[in-house]
Amino acid sequence: MDWLYCDFHIHTTWSDGALSISEIVELFGSTGFDVIAITDHVLDSGSLQDGRSHSAVSEDQFSQYLQELWSAARHAWERWNMLVIPGVELTNNTSKYHILALDVKEYINPDLGVEEIIEAIRFQGGVSVACHPYIRNHSGEAPSEYLWTHHERLASLFDAWEVANRDDLFNVVGLKKFNYIANSDFHEEKHLRSWKTLLRCRANIEAVKQAIRSNEAVSLFLYRGGPLKALQSPEGR
Repeated sequence: MDWLYCDFHIHTTWSDGALSISEIVELFGSTGFDVIAITDHVLDSGSLQDGRSHSAVSEDQFSQYLQELWSAARHAWERWNMLVIPGVELTNNTSKYHILALDVKEYINPDLGVEEIIEAIRFQGGVSVACHPYIRNHSGEAPSEYLWTHHERLASLFDAWEVANRDDLFNVVGLKKFNYIANSDFHEEKHLRSWKTLLRCRANIEAVKQAIRSNEAVSLFLYRGGPLKALQSPEGR
């Protein structure tokens, strides 16, 4: 079984990212990644009232967003042998929690409470991730402050927590021994050089999701440039 190079937190021009979905696929595919999740923002109603609708996928756009991701996933597999997992970052800036939903299939309202959001992700067969749950050096903020404040209650509900986000390591997450992954929170090309996840599993979406949930063969690495080399040829997967 292979070790797969993964990044599960990537934004595109569908929200506040600088690159389109197709440009993301070419960048990560040509670098040698095996699995990526594209996770554009879906915003809570308070943020939309503040005029941030330009930086998020709306409910009306959601099916179109998924269609583009599915098309990109086919291209990514055929050209690069790279999995693309459709996702969103459910962004509630009013109550201060951001939650990644991986392998999402239907719109989820980020105005819901945390437990309701996790249950909705689980109902769709997706994976829930508590993203950047602590103060980030690169922004000086904790956008998921609510999640860490209530981490004792929420810890086991999430499939995983981000133990690293871009250049930040959250030691508090590691010390609690939560299920973890590491992601770039990619918005522009320079963010490619950041913390990433290694998973030891088969190269299919169900195996990847199970590997995150079980957290038995997972590691993090700091990518600093250059091509990545798979441990086995694509024919061996």
